[in-house]
Amino acid sequence: MDNRLAASATDIKEQFYQQGFAILPKIYSAATCDEICDHLTDITPAGPGSRRLLVFDWCRKLAKSLKAHPLISQLLGPTPVINQCTYFEKSPDQNWLVALHQDVSIAVQPNPAATQLGISKKEGLSFVQPPVEILKQLVVLRVHLDDCTLNNGPLKVVPGSHLQGRLSDPMIATLKDHSGEVICCVPKGGVLTMRPLLLHASSKMLLPHHRRVLHFLCGPHQLANGLVWHETL
Repeated sequence: MDNRLAASATDIKEQFYQQGFAILPKIYSAATCDEICDHLTDITPAGPGSRRLLVFDWCRKLAKSLKAHPLISQLLGPTPVINQCTYFEKSPDQNWLVALHQDVSIAVQPNPAATQLGISKKEGLSFVQPPVEILKQLVVLRVHLDDCTLNNGPLKVVPGSHLQGRLSDPMIATLKDHSGEVICCVPKGGVLTMRPLLLHASSKMLLPHHRRVLHFLCGPHQLANGLVWHETL
């Protein structure tokens, strides 16, 4: 790693830990994004997205390249795994918004520990809300396959909110008023890295474009409290 990249890596790591997110603008080429979009034409999600993309070889290859990238690997911990990839697509036909929230569920294998927490089923996967100590170790990697601008429903985040643990609705409103929101515009081929506990939301698109995102969830190889990932890569 040359000195310029090392300095950049230090800045990214510091921002990620303090603010809960960082934007890496040039991870994949436009040609690679277009190739991925060609694969996605075979997927017809019911609603705004699909959670089962790791069944595809091309997606598994992409996941491995994400883990190996020097700017990303420094954020993932010593023995990271990717356990899920979700495809989100905003389009003129699927134009949706999401209120400010945290991501607090993970896909696990059904076992007594998961049952004790309470299992919910989505697309055939078993989801639980694990202890906050587990959630604090997780990292999201959002690969943007289109330019994400102010006009096509970018993510809005409340910087530093991931440091407050799991939040109640009144605490969410208070943190938003105190810290404000940052709009995350990400160019095609860029990656938005974030903590799942970071408060985030997105609005509807204002223009009839596409906003296609692959959302990878990463975490430690072994989970605490008897939980086992649904899948690891």
